[in-house]
Amino acid sequence: MNFINLTTLVSSKSCLSSTSLLSLHSSTNPFQLPRSSSRFSHVTPIHCGLREIRNRLNSVKNTQKITEAMKLVSAAKVRRAQEAVVNGRPFSETLVEVLYNINEQLQNEDIDMPLTNIRPVKKVALVVITGDRGLCGGFNNNITKMAEARIAELKNQGVEYTVISVGKKGRSYFIRRPHIPVDRFLEGMGFPTAKEAQTIADNVFSLFVSEEVDKVELLYTKFVSLVKFVPVIQTLLPLSPKGRICDMNGVSVDADGDEFFRLTSKEGKLALERDAVRTEKAELSPIMQFEQDPVQILDALLPLYLNSQILKALQESLASELAARMGAMSNATDNAMELMKNLSMSYNRERQAKITGELLEIIAGADALTS
Repeated sequence: MNFINLTTLVSSKSCLSSTSLLSLHSSTNPFQLPRSSSRFSHVTPIHCGLREIRNRLNSVKNTQKITEAMKLVSAAKVRRAQEAVVNGRPFSETLVEVLYNINEQLQNEDIDMPLTNIRPVKKVALVVITGDRGLCGGFNNNITKMAEARIAELKNQGVEYTVISVGKKGRSYFIRRPHIPVDRFLEGMGFPTAKEAQTIADNVFSLFVSEEVDKVELLYTKFVSLVKFVPVIQTLLPLSPKGRICDMNGVSVDADGDEFFRLTSKEGKLALERDAVRTEKAELSPIMQFEQDPVQILDALLPLYLNSQILKALQESLASELAARMGAMSNATDNAMELMKNLSMSYNRERQAKITGELLEIIAGADALTS
């Protein structure tokens, strides 16, 4: 084999002029190398010169540093968000059970509680919670796709709808689709707070009590673990008759168990340790009596219920977003390292071919002088 076959594997068109002399002499040179080594058979050829490969390698190194830093930042933030999710779930779930027990005692009394009234559904409000940033895989795309599917389902049923968008990504998504009616846009302020949840709860409360909508559904991403987060649709209003947090089909979305993940370092590398946490629920006594009027208790607890459910959804959505970003940046870092490996191999092969070509030219020149 001639040496030009090895050289042109990784050389660009701009390098052909410099190797034309090599191709002329190598066709008659008795010293020939094997065509290609099986060691590099799986590597995709990169057709560019040494300078281009070096610049590209430096660019990939810088990108790998950025993605690695974003991965570590997300890993540090997701721990705090995960603790907020797990610590807040028992309160919100117990509050729903208390409201259900009080509501059961008032079934035989003629009391009008607007948030528990189930009326024929003519219009539905969809509260869609998305993230504020990208670079988190398909996190935002999954929740917007679910919103689109739910909107199509409501259209087929002949039910009107309106959207309350929470998050910058949701805002940009629905602005590009003017055919979807949006009641208002709300943007987050970083880590979810009770004040932010109260703003959303006030908007939802006014829509439902004024009978502008007959049902309120909450679309968010439920956090299960660092590698699993599921988009769900939860019926926010009217209050669930089963005393559970349910989706639109009446299926409970309560968490039976949670998993904590601790960031550790093993052998100089980032690692994760998993701890299972089980949430214990206390059963309420059926003979419990309330000192105050149940109506007064409901008036005080229902706004708290709305706030807690929306805050829980915001916390779970944030934890899912951070976990998705950590996974996406981890994959990007691995891909960058693989690309750096291929570029380094191509760079070494190009450099070796160039050195070999120069040696052949020297040998050919020496042979020409002695002949």
